[in-house]
Amino acid sequence: MAHNNVLLTPTLNRLPARPPRHIHLMGICGTGMAALAGMLQSRGFQVSGSDGQVYPPMSHFLERLAIPVQSGYRRENLEPRPDLVIVGNVITRENPEAIALAELAIPYLSFPQALAEFFLVGKTPLVVTGTHGKTTSCSLLASALADAGADPGYMIGGIVSQFGSNFRLGGGRHFVIEGDEYDSAFFDKESKFLHYRPQVAVLTSIEFDHADIFADLDAIKAAFSKFVRLLPADGLLIANLDDPVVAEIAATAPCSVQGYGLDPAHHWALADQETTGEGSRFTVLRQGRPWRRMAVKLAGRHNSLNSLAVVAVLAHLGFSAAQIAPGLAAFAGVKRRQEVRGEVAGVTVIDDFAHHPTAVRETLAALQAAYRGRRLVAVFEPRTNSSRRSIFQEQYASAFDAADLVLLREPQPIAGLSAAQSFSSARLADDLGRRRGWPAARAFADTEAILAALNADLRPGDVVAVLSNGGFDDIHCRLLATLAEREST
Repeated sequence: MAHNNVLLTPTLNRLPARPPRHIHLMGICGTGMAALAGMLQSRGFQVSGSDGQVYPPMSHFLERLAIPVQSGYRRENLEPRPDLVIVGNVITRENPEAIALAELAIPYLSFPQALAEFFLVGKTPLVVTGTHGKTTSCSLLASALADAGADPGYMIGGIVSQFGSNFRLGGGRHFVIEGDEYDSAFFDKESKFLHYRPQVAVLTSIEFDHADIFADLDAIKAAFSKFVRLLPADGLLIANLDDPVVAEIAATAPCSVQGYGLDPAHHWALADQETTGEGSRFTVLRQGRPWRRMAVKLAGRHNSLNSLAVVAVLAHLGFSAAQIAPGLAAFAGVKRRQEVRGEVAGVTVIDDFAHHPTAVRETLAALQAAYRGRRLVAVFEPRTNSSRRSIFQEQYASAFDAADLVLLREPQPIAGLSAAQSFSSARLADDLGRRRGWPAARAFADTEAILAALNADLRPGDVVAVLSNGGFDDIHCRLLATLAEREST
C-alpha cells in the first residue's frame, strides 16, 4: 500500500461485528468531533482521541470529561487497538494515523456516519440545512422544543446559551441536527447531511460557498437535491420559497412541502416585522391568515425568517401557537451569533460568525436596526477558503452598506493561488470608498494594526461588530481590555 495514497478497505466502513467498547476519534478537537466524543462517553463507551493541535475550548472540554487526547498523529495512538475509529474530515489520506488505520484493518466511520449510527436510530431527525441560518435555526428549534417539554436531543455547530453546550442526548423522540453540506471525510466526499436520515427538514437558502470542495453553484444544488430526495413520502420539507434556487430544489421533494417567506401566498409568511434593541417582533401568517404575533431576542429580518421556519416545524409536530410562542421569546441566543461580548467606555463589542457576503449584509442590517442612532463599526476577517478567493470580491462591495466605518484584515493567502484569484481587502476598501464616498474603509495587514486603529477611532456610543468564522486573534477580549485601560486613565 502506497503510504502517500492510503486506501481504506470499504468493507470496513461500518460498525464492528461486536458492539464496540473502545472508540478512537481522529481530529477530536473539532467542535463536532469533541461533542461526539462527549456523547459517546455518556453512552458508556471508552473514548480516546488525537489531534494535530490540541487547543481550547474543546481541549478544555475534553479534559473536564477526562477523555485522553494525544497531541499529534502517530501509529502509536492506535495502541491499544480500538474497536472502532471515527475519522474527522480534517484528516487527510497522508495522515500517519490514517495509514496505520488502513494497515491494522480496524472498522471505521466518518463523523456523520457515527452520529447517525449511534444517535439517530429510533429518533425523529429534524434536519436544518441551507447556506445561511442553520446554527441559529437549529438552536432556536432545540430550545423551543425543550421549553415545550419535548426533551430533544441535538447536535449543533454552535454553543446554545440555554444549555451551555452544542450537544444534548435528550430523552424525547426528536433529534435536532445541523445539516452541513461540507464533505464527510477523505474517503467520503459527499456532504455530511446525506447521512442524517431526515424526517422533517428545513431548507433556508442555497448560494455558492465552500469553494474548496464545490466547483460551482450547480455542484451545491446537486448536493441539496440528493438531500431532499432522502425525505420519506410521509416526511415534510419546510422551504424558504422566496429563494428561487430553494424553490427549484424543493420542487423535487418526494414529500409534502410547506413554503415560508415574505410572500403571503406561502403556507407560512412573515408580516409586520420590526427590529428593536430588544430583538424582533413579527406576525405569523398561516395560509394567508394571521396566526400569532411572536417575539424573539434576535435582531433582523433574516432571524425572523429563521424563527418562522422553526414555527412551521413545531406546528407540524403538533404544538400550538400558545405552546410555541413562549419558547421563541425565551431563546437566549447562540455563542458567536450577534453575541455581545461586552460594553466598556460606552462601546459595545459584538461577535458574529458572518463571513459570506449575504450573511455580512444581513447581520449588519440587523445590527443597524437594533442599535438605531449609534455608529456601527464593522471589523471583518476573510478567513474561509471561499472568502480568501476573489469569487466574492464584487459581492462584498455591497455587503457593508449598513456600517458607518469598515476595518478589513488582509487574509492569509491560499498556497498556489495567484493574486488575481485571491481576495484583496485593500481593493474592497477602495471599492467601498468609491461606492459610498467613505474615507473610513481601510485595510490592515494584521490584527494589531486594526486594534491600534480602533483605539484611536472609537468613541462612546459606538457598536463594533467583529465578523469572522475564526478566533480573529482574540480581538474581542483584547479590544475590551484596551477600552478598559483607556477608560481608567
